[in-house]
Amino acid sequence: MTQHRARIGNVEFGGEGLALIAGPCLAESRQLCLDVAGRLADLCKKLSIGLVFKASYDKANRSRGGTARGPGMDEGLAWLADVKKQFGLPVLSDVHETTQIPRAAAVLDCLQIPAFLCRQTDLLVAAAGTGKCVNIKKGQFMAPWDMAGAVEKVRQAGNDNVLLTERGTSFGYNRLVTDFRGIPQMRAFAPVVFHATHSVQEPAALGACSGGQREFVSLLACAAMTAGADALFLETHPDPAHALSDAATQLPLAEMEAVLKRCLAVRKVCRE
Repeated sequence: MTQHRARIGNVEFGGEGLALIAGPCLAESRQLCLDVAGRLADLCKKLSIGLVFKASYDKANRSRGGTARGPGMDEGLAWLADVKKQFGLPVLSDVHETTQIPRAAAVLDCLQIPAFLCRQTDLLVAAAGTGKCVNIKKGQFMAPWDMAGAVEKVRQAGNDNVLLTERGTSFGYNRLVTDFRGIPQMRAFAPVVFHATHSVQEPAALGACSGGQREFVSLLACAAMTAGADALFLETHPDPAHALSDAATQLPLAEMEAVLKRCLAVRKVCRE
């Protein structure tokens, strides 16, 4: 099977090393972004992991209209630009509409297509047209093999720099499950990132917001290493219980080192 590769800034996906996309779910403040980015940068340098910093400037798909969405595009992109400048990290965030893409691409090193929008042709083509890496999150309603069509849309638009992210599949109401067979199946099309924190999410399970089972993040992340995932996606926060988004699933920043070390050990054994 052909080993596909992609690149976000100086971070390679699909190569020999492990790559990580990480940061708070929501860009709650400039200081939070800088604090988390600094801690992650130090940790990933120590562990020889390629790091892409992620924070959403707008959570446009919240369960209820009154919940926090973030600072908006202008302020949020400014904070991400500060992260790039201060730490030299490539940055990633979501785009939800084609009109957002030119402004987002001026700052972001990777444009992320949210799972609910993974079949939106115009959005995929517009993102591809920037020349930036495009990370397509697999819809909770999509079979792994059907994501070949989304990748094809990006490549037919002239952009081979594309990633797929596995983040669980709907299983009845308010539940997600992960079929780890999907990782090698999707690697036939593009490098695959495993989103361990969204995979333990329980969408809208708490009524006004999503629930989740944070205690299984490390387990699923290690399982993804055995299945051959090229990268991990871990949303993290210094105080998840008081996070403005995904409080039930974000990994405490203090636990990140232990989880990554465990994943690296599993990955090493699986590649021997």
